[in-house]
Amino acid sequence: MQSRRHFLGSAAVVVGAAASSQFAFTQGAKFPERPIKIVVPFAAGGGVDVYARLLANAITKQAGTTVVIDNRAGGNGTIGGNAVKSAASDGYTLLFSAATHVLARHVMKSAPYDPLQEFAPIARVGEAPMLLVMAPNLTPKTVTELVAAIKKEPAKWTFGTAALGAPGHLATIAFNEVTGTNTTILPYRGTAPALNDVAGGHIQLLIDPVLALLEMAQEKKIVGLAVTSAKRTRLAPDIPTIAEAGLTGFDHASWYGLWGPKALPRALVTTLNQMFNAAVKQLDSEGQLARLGIEPVTEAPQQFADYATQYVARNAELLKLAKFEPI
Repeated sequence: MQSRRHFLGSAAVVVGAAASSQFAFTQGAKFPERPIKIVVPFAAGGGVDVYARLLANAITKQAGTTVVIDNRAGGNGTIGGNAVKSAASDGYTLLFSAATHVLARHVMKSAPYDPLQEFAPIARVGEAPMLLVMAPNLTPKTVTELVAAIKKEPAKWTFGTAALGAPGHLATIAFNEVTGTNTTILPYRGTAPALNDVAGGHIQLLIDPVLALLEMAQEKKIVGLAVTSAKRTRLAPDIPTIAEAGLTGFDHASWYGLWGPKALPRALVTTLNQMFNAAVKQLDSEGQLARLGIEPVTEAPQQFADYATQYVARNAELLKLAKFEPI
C-alpha cells in the first residue's frame, strides 16, 4: 500500500456529519429524504459487496434513512456502472466499486464509458491487502515452490480474477511479470464464483482482498500462500508476504470508492463525501474495519479524483509492459 491511514480530509469535512439525521446540501433542501441505492457491480459475497453492506448499515444508522445494496454483476463491472451513469443526478443512486471501475477503458475493447470523465468521484473509503490462494490438495507449500511448479507445467495452472482490471488482476499480471511465467488468467463475474472454483479445484489460483478469502483459507478449504502487500496482515500474521518469498518490492493492494452520475451537483457530492467519511470513521472506531483487514481512507472528492487519475496512469504502464490486450 502506498499509504496506510489516510485521514486526509479536514476536520470540517466530517465534524457534525453523524450528529444529524439529515445533511444540508443547499439552503433549501435536505438530504437524504428517501432510501439511497448503492449499486455493487459484482456478485454478492465478494470483498466489494461485504464492505458496501457495512457502509450501508452505518449510513442507515447515521442518516436515518434506508440504504439498499443492488448487486448488478456482469460486463466486467460495467452493467452496474451503466445503471449509475444513466441514473438521475439526485444522489439516490450511487456506485460502490473497487479500483476495477477506473480501468475499464484499458482492459475492455468496447468499454461503454470513460470512468474518469463520465462519473462524479465522491469518496475513496478504504484500502486492503490481498491474498494469493491456491486450490487444496496441490503440492506447492510456498510461493517459491509454486513458481517452480508453474514453470515446470504451465498448462496445469490457471489464475482466476474477479474482473479484468481488478486489483487482483493487476497483481496477477505483476506476479507473472516478476516470476517470468505466463499463467492463464480467467476472468469471472466477481470474487465469489472465482473463489468457489478455486475451492472446487476447477482453477488453481486467485488473488483477491484478504477480507473475501481469509475465512475459507482458515477453514482449509483453500490454501493461503502469501499476502500481496509489503507487510503481513494483522488478520493472518502467520501468512508471509510475496516479497518475503524473494519477489522483492512486490506490493499491491485493493481500494474501494464511491461514484455518482457525472452531473451530480457539487454541493451534493460534498454532502455525500461527508456522510461516507463519517461512516468510515465510525466503522474504524468500532474495530469493524480492522477485523476485515481494511485500512480506512477519508479524502475530499478532488483528492479522490487525483488519486484515481494517477492510479490509472501507473497501471496502464503495467498493462503495456505485460503486453495485455483488451478483451
